[in-house]
Amino acid sequence: MASSELERQDRFKQALAEDDDDFRFDFGDDDDEDDELAGSSMTLVEHLEELRQRIFKCLIAIAVFSVVAFIFRDYIMAFLTAPLPDGTNVLTGVKGTGHSKLVVTGIAEGFTVTLMVSIAIGFLASLPVVLYQTWAFIAPGLYSHEKKAALPFVFIGIVLFVIGISIGYFILRYPLEFLIRFAQNNFTELVTAQSYFSFAAWFLIVFGLIFELPLVLTFMAKIGLVTSETLRKKRPFAHFILWLISCFLPGGDIYSPIIIGIFMSGLYELSIFFVRFFTERQSKKSLS
Repeated sequence: MASSELERQDRFKQALAEDDDDFRFDFGDDDDEDDELAGSSMTLVEHLEELRQRIFKCLIAIAVFSVVAFIFRDYIMAFLTAPLPDGTNVLTGVKGTGHSKLVVTGIAEGFTVTLMVSIAIGFLASLPVVLYQTWAFIAPGLYSHEKKAALPFVFIGIVLFVIGISIGYFILRYPLEFLIRFAQNNFTELVTAQSYFSFAAWFLIVFGLIFELPLVLTFMAKIGLVTSETLRKKRPFAHFILWLISCFLPGGDIYSPIIIGIFMSGLYELSIFFVRFFTERQSKKSLS
């Protein structure tokens, strides 16, 4: 008995001496949960090392795609400036030819803007790699049912964001047309590359985020914050708030708030359908 007690004390002292074991992450309490998270118990140092490796892989992917985007910069710039009205800048564009060029006001501004656009395109192109590395890092800490619930949200969120950006790209020409032509009789328009890409990026990001509305409301329904009945009852107030928000979003013209408001109201109605479908599905599962 005494020897076994001494052995237990020695093992306890040895455990205290090991610093890594003091920072060991443990998920779950019962045996079933431990089985679901087999191999997910890691030391702090191991977590940091894995995080470093995955961040490094993301940076490599962004760098590679950015270099590719920089190589094909002429094609990318032509695509991104396509929404500009015909002959936007009087010094560089000739009306009736469909030819428009942006203006740079500094020696290195052309290179800087091209580099920033290439990095932005590289990040978007490497987004699948970034999302995969992020998922691979957090997935070991999730239970199987959490993984099943998270994957559809991630996939649908990406699809909705891409759809929003795509629609925003085709709508971008309307606020540009209004803003550039608005004071053309009184001013000489010189649209700089930096101002154009800043405006376009903000406009497209807003459209991408707007299309996440159904996903956000469905998630709120999943955790019990809202129901389809609540969304229907609050419909007039919700539409008023959405249209009010659309007036403060980027654009600066009379068309953008109307276009954004229509899309936000339509997405709200679509969210009611998604939430109702989700709640009915959940209720059927609970009854069965």
